[in-house]
Amino acid sequence: MRLRNKPGAQERLDSYPQYIIANPAEYKGKWQEVFENDHPIHIEVGTGKGQFLVGMAKQNPHINYIGIELYKSVIVSALDKLIEEDLPNLRLLNVDASELGDYFAKGDVSQVYLNFSDPWPKVRHAKRRLTYKTFLKLYEDLLINQGEIHFKTDNQGLFEYSLTSFSEYGMLLKYVSLDLHNSDFEGNVMTEYEERFSRKGQRIYRCEAKYQ
Repeated sequence: MRLRNKPGAQERLDSYPQYIIANPAEYKGKWQEVFENDHPIHIEVGTGKGQFLVGMAKQNPHINYIGIELYKSVIVSALDKLIEEDLPNLRLLNVDASELGDYFAKGDVSQVYLNFSDPWPKVRHAKRRLTYKTFLKLYEDLLINQGEIHFKTDNQGLFEYSLTSFSEYGMLLKYVSLDLHNSDFEGNVMTEYEERFSRKGQRIYRCEAKYQ
């Protein structure tokens, strides 16, 4: 899907440095300075328009959240939500996920969320999937010991691939649901895509994988 450019997006991002961290490399190993507390930090890789993280931040004020989104035309919508809610425990980064090692040190992050990531269905594009082994190594290098990845998708093929990828990497599968909205899971916060797909009756797949 081709993303439309939003005129003025960069200027709007620049206007809210209290929410959009423009120089994240400066906080590597010291993100507590941004939030002014030592609460655990959870990140969402590919935060999109921000509905999930805004909901999580409202639901869990004792956790700090950082949304990672590459596209300015998308993250500006997440910024609008954050401005409206003015949540002290949520910040946004307009950066490439492949460069997370430049911004986070080992132990900076307690948990990673991957929600409705691009499935990259062609075999030759497997390395671009956010659950490919090189990305799993990237997350491991910034997570606390035995940190976790929480993953949701509507794409069965990507889900099956990811379960295999987690297992082959040596991770422990703590939770697996093949139909999240018809399960006993509590406290689910939906993304924009999740709402859209579930209204169409599509299954939502979810798993929690833990590094050992």
